Amino acid sequence: MLNSVLKDAIKKRDETLSILKGPKFEQIVKQAKSNWIDFSPTKQDVDAAGIDSSFNSTKFQGAELWAVTAVSVKSDGEILVDLHEHGLDSNPELASLASKMEIDACQESVDKADLVLMDGSLYSQFLTRQKSLASSLVNTITKRNNVVFISKTSNTKKQFENLGAIAGDIFYYNHATISPGFSKIHEDPKFGTDMIISSVFARLAESLPLIKIELLGSGYDNDDFKLILNKILKNSIGGYPYALKLAHNNCKISNKDLSKLASIHGLSNEIGSRKVLE
Repeated sequence: MLNSVLKDAIKKRDETLSILKGPKFEQIVKQAKSNWIDFSPTKQDVDAAGIDSSFNSTKFQGAELWAVTAVSVKSDGEILVDLHEHGLDSNPELASLASKMEIDACQESVDKADLVLMDGSLYSQFLTRQKSLASSLVNTITKRNNVVFISKTSNTKKQFENLGAIAGDIFYYNHATISPGFSKIHEDPKFGTDMIISSVFARLAESLPLIKIELLGSGYDNDDFKLILNKILKNSIGGYPYALKLAHNNCKISNKDLSKLASIHGLSNEIGSRKVLE
């Protein structure tokens, strides 16, 4: 069946791509180019920490073996915060627990680093988390105003929806330019005046992948985002902050890790148990 799908996809490739781009593709790309601000950042010394979380689980006879971790790590490899939990429950809320751990790690890091980089988006935090967690995150961010959210991907469709955009904003910026710089600042009051999200898409050097940068609050100007780009440039690899790469590598719970956890509890040898993450 797969071969049939692939053959059909080859035949319909141009038709499929034309749907993705839509009839107003060129108009939207032209607007994206107009929104783009060319800027080549210069390296600035800064003490930065990256924060990320991870969770993984496997089913076992009606229960779920799980593990959640969150870390805060500096660009030189120093671990500032190392949080972790595991258990065996029927319905663990792993995403919420991982989010809480990220916020806890952020709270412990804002006074230990000049710049705190959070992996992911403020949108996901505000959309899926409990009100108390969102309030705690806002209080943490506003303590020193040194917390920045950075993501390599983005699904937001805020900037070109009035032009009939089909794809996400990042798709059109990727087609509009390859130069270093950032897009016009976009402010989104969707979550209320206390949780306005200001964001740009940015590129640290020519032809590198875009990243999305989000700040809590409004009233930022181009110089604010230029300063952030200067700060993250020095310890970035391939256009992405090295501290966030380290955070991801240090917190990631692989299938092999979960297998070891199951083995420690003797679960993998139980009669009728499901092989961990086949």
